[in-house]
Amino acid sequence: MKTIRVRITAEELEAKRISEVLERAFEDDGNPVTIYEASPDGSIWSAEILLFDMEPEDAAAAVRDRVGADAFAAPLEAEELPDINWVEKSLEGLKPVQAGRFMVHGGHDRDKVPPGAIGLEIEAALAFGTGHHGTTAGCLEEIDRLLSLREYDSILDLGTGTGVLAIAAALKARQGVLATDIDPVATRTALENASLNGARHLVRGFTANGMEDRRFRLYGPFDLVIANILARPLMKMSKSIGEHMTQTATLVLSGLRVEDGPRILFAYRCQGFVLDRRREKDGWLTLTLVRGRKNA
Repeated sequence: MKTIRVRITAEELEAKRISEVLERAFEDDGNPVTIYEASPDGSIWSAEILLFDMEPEDAAAAVRDRVGADAFAAPLEAEELPDINWVEKSLEGLKPVQAGRFMVHGGHDRDKVPPGAIGLEIEAALAFGTGHHGTTAGCLEEIDRLLSLREYDSILDLGTGTGVLAIAAALKARQGVLATDIDPVATRTALENASLNGARHLVRGFTANGMEDRRFRLYGPFDLVIANILARPLMKMSKSIGEHMTQTATLVLSGLRVEDGPRILFAYRCQGFVLDRRREKDGWLTLTLVRGRKNA
């Protein structure tokens, strides 16, 4: 499958606007967007997006069509990237991450897990979730806090990615956790990582688009759901998520920009949830909502 990188270069404010437009336009399709300084003095920035299974000229046209006049005067480049595992490449040299009692690490750092910590060995894979992103780290910290406070009967990791959150919850609570994802590669990766971490007997998983799959009813209703996805799909799924949860339940939502908070809270307030805890990390937001109890 071809990987095409489309880069738009502009002054800082314009580049950030373009980046936001790209995220809104392409987030449902899972295309990663990056923004970074492109000049030593910080005056010029680049917004990049990866598109898959198309030619460079088609990728450039797709971006121009979505961005429109916002990128009219900004230079745009599209190029095919070499056929290598870019996720693995990007993770080379990353240090272990401590999040609550959890430490996420690669196999080469297995000996760096301190006494008393719960090690989560996650190697580079074609799925999201290594602990280095603010949303994943925020969710891990919240899982550690919640499972230190009380027990839950049925736990779901929705949009599991590498499975790191499901594995963390399973090892912390020493109980079964359901892990699902829209991407079959992610589902397979999550179960492989569960085996790697000695939690395969606790983590069950399947591939499903949203929560319409009948198998959710076999495992639910859930009194703890962790959903580290993106704002738009979380908005769309608010009703179905609420319907698959118990009347006394806790919901952890992430994959959110800080500005997404109000609309997410409104959507889930309509399902009977209220805000219990709000956590910001590296510009990303993790929300803990509760229904039927005063606190999580």
